[in-house]
Amino acid sequence: MSQKDRIMRYLGENGTITPLEALEELGVYRLASRISELRDTGHKIETHMIDRTNRYGDNIRFAKYVLQH
Repeated sequence: MSQKDRIMRYLGENGTITPLEALEELGVYRLASRISELRDTGHKIETHMIDRTNRYGDNIRFAKYVLQH
């Protein structure tokens, strides 16, 4: 099964995916690249930017990808 197949299965089951989930759950390191490839083949995936504070008190920002139906 390809990385893109694993991502689509995960999105189908969960609706969303973050880079950390992709790495930990699927072994996918370059999620943004795979999402771009999936979009190029017609999949409707939105990007939502999430702002959080990490355990060191730093403000961080990361993408959360949402599968559109």
